Amino acid sequence: MNRQSQAAVLFLLGTALLHAGTTDLYLRYVKAGLRPLLLASGAILIVTALATAWYERRRAKEEHDHGHDGGPEREHDHGHTHPEPRISWLLVLPLLALILVAPPALGSYSATRTGTALQEPLAYPALPATDPLPLGIVDYAGRAVYDHGRTLEGRRVRLTGFIALDRDGTPYLVRMALNCCAADAQPVKVALTGAIPPVLQPDAWLTVTGTYTPRQARDPVNNGPIPYLEVTAAKPTPEPRDPYDESYNN
Repeated sequence: MNRQSQAAVLFLLGTALLHAGTTDLYLRYVKAGLRPLLLASGAILIVTALATAWYERRRAKEEHDHGHDGGPEREHDHGHTHPEPRISWLLVLPLLALILVAPPALGSYSATRTGTALQEPLAYPALPATDPLPLGIVDYAGRAVYDHGRTLEGRRVRLTGFIALDRDGTPYLVRMALNCCAADAQPVKVALTGAIPPVLQPDAWLTVTGTYTPRQARDPVNNGPIPYLEVTAAKPTPEPRDPYDESYNN
């Protein structure tokens, strides 16, 4: 692939990154905090592509001018070119896929085959007096397991996540947590008990309201702790704009 073709691929890649970064598409690949770096990378690639194209055009013009000064033999040398393999343009296909096709967020299939990634929080900030209290699944699970529910006692909480069913039918409310990007996403699970809807579909998103219970289970995949939530109400909800839980390991 010659320099002009390389510049074209760089330009397309930079455009794809800018497109992803200026829409919600980037949330399918990386956590929201990396958006500025994504936009900066796209801009740098576009500038590099334009600079490369300008440099190659200028070099070709200079060689053309020198070829006229060097006589017929020089002109013949510069007229001899090597064809580039067309298969190299297949590199453009992943870029088109990035622009045109948004991959689905990881769901119950990954969650049931990966152990819970719950880690002990560094601190337990005070919770507002809102009732019911909206909490992230990672926040609730961390407080329930490692703080033994001290900040959750007597509170109604509201959690949102997608449904995953264990091998024995135990329903989990799950969010996939990111360290950096979707490639390292790991599930954090909360088991549900109480007023659970009679029919639960894997990957369906629910908003549940309930109360803390000290009951816990062990993840069958990695033996990690899974807290329970005593559900008092549940309703279907659309998939959120950012399906991944960013509160993990921030």
